[in-house]
Amino acid sequence: MPTTDTPLVPIPGPRNIEWVGDAKTGHLRLLDQTVLPNEVIYLDCKDVQSVWDAIKRLSVRGAPAIGVAAAFGCVIGAQRDEFDKAADHLATSRPTAVNLFWAIERMKRVTPCTPEALLDEAKIIHAEDAAMCQRIGEHALELIQQLKPQASSLKPLSLLTHCNAGALATGGIGTATSPMYLAQQRGLPIRVFADETRPLLQGARLTVFELGAAGIDVTLICDGMAGQVLREGKVDVVITGADRIASNGDAANKIGTYPLAVMAKHHGVPFLVAAPSSTFDMSISDGDAIPIELRSSEEITEGFGSRTAPQGVKTYSPAFDVTAAELITAIITERGVIRPVDAEQVRSVVGSTQ
Repeated sequence: MPTTDTPLVPIPGPRNIEWVGDAKTGHLRLLDQTVLPNEVIYLDCKDVQSVWDAIKRLSVRGAPAIGVAAAFGCVIGAQRDEFDKAADHLATSRPTAVNLFWAIERMKRVTPCTPEALLDEAKIIHAEDAAMCQRIGEHALELIQQLKPQASSLKPLSLLTHCNAGALATGGIGTATSPMYLAQQRGLPIRVFADETRPLLQGARLTVFELGAAGIDVTLICDGMAGQVLREGKVDVVITGADRIASNGDAANKIGTYPLAVMAKHHGVPFLVAAPSSTFDMSISDGDAIPIELRSSEEITEGFGSRTAPQGVKTYSPAFDVTAAELITAIITERGVIRPVDAEQVRSVVGSTQ
C-alpha cells in the first residue's frame, strides 16, 4: 500500500511559489508562468492587488498552487491590517478553482489574525500540498500498474495528459504528473504524450517544459491529434488534474478534457483524474453547478501577441469543461482511490466535508 512517510521526491525545475522574508515585512515570490518556456522571470508580490493580478492573468495557475498563493496573499493583507478586505478580494480572482476558496476560508479560521500566525498557516498549507502530491502519486502509480500490469522494461508505460497538473501547478510534484515522477524515480520506464492545451498552451509551454527538464520521455501533440494517438493504441492510460469536483464525481478541468475523456471511453483506455481532497466541492450535487470561467476574446484571436482571427470576430472562450463521473475510471486523491466514481464512493473516501 502507498505510504505517507517516505521522503518527498525533489521538485523538478524552478520553484513556482516562495515566501521571502519575515511575516511583517516579507513578500510572495511567484514564477511568472505566462512567459515560460522562453524566459524564467519571478514576480515579487508585495501587495494584495499584485497577488490578485498574478492569479487572474495565470502567472500562477493550477488549483492547488492558486490556493497556496492566495494563502500567502492573505498574509500580505494582514501586514496592512486589511485581512478581511484582502481575503474577499482574492476570492474574486478566479471562480472555478475551489482550492482558492478552501485556502482562504482556512486562513479566516486562524487565530490570532496576525501576520505571524497567518504566515505559519500558509506555510503549512504549502507543505501539506507537497505531501499530498506525493501520496496522490503513490496511489496513482499503484492503480496504473494494476490497470496495465503488462508494462515492463520491454514496454514502457505510456500516459497521455492534458494541460498542466504538474509541479508548476502545485506545491509539490503535481497531481497528474506525480506518478510520472515516481515511476522515473523507481526505474519504471514511461513515456508521456502531452496535449498542447489550446488556447493558452499550458501543455506545450509548461508540461513539456517541466517533464523534459526532469528527463522524462515526453512527446507534444496538438489537442486534435489525441483521438488518432488513442486509436493507434499508443496510450495505456489518460490522466489529468481537476479544478473542482462535485460531490457525485463530475470533474471540471481545463477546456478540452471532456472530449479527451469521451475518446478514451470509446477506445477502452482508462481515464483517471488526480486531485487533492480540497478540490472536491461537497456542497454541489453535480457538475452542472460548477461555475465556468469565461476568458477574454484576445486569448483566442491574438494569443501571444499575434492575431490569428479577423478583427471583430465573435468568440466564446470557456476556460474549463466538465467531465461526467461516468466517463472517469477513477479519481485519485491523497486519501485513496475513488472507484467506481459515484456519490457513495466520493463520500466514502473524501467524507461529507473537506
